[in-house]
Amino acid sequence: MYARMPQKLKPKIRRVTSNLPADLLEEACRVSGVGVTATLTRGLRLVKRGAALTKASRLRGRLKLDVDLLVSRERPRR
Repeated sequence: MYARMPQKLKPKIRRVTSNLPADLLEEACRVSGVGVTATLTRGLRLVKRGAALTKASRLRGRLKLDVDLLVSRERPRR
């Protein structure tokens, strides 16, 4: 998958060994429709995304934004 990418763009890969509940891993792979590596990668991305969402929700009400939504969405004014 990364064979033709320039070296500086290739992600660092880390091989890990882990003991996981077999039924949970099988069900996750079945639901995701992909293999073990892709399922675990997707899960790790979801964990990262959840942490970012938690961090962003802590800022709620603390930032003063003056944004024109129509301009930011590039929609014509009515």
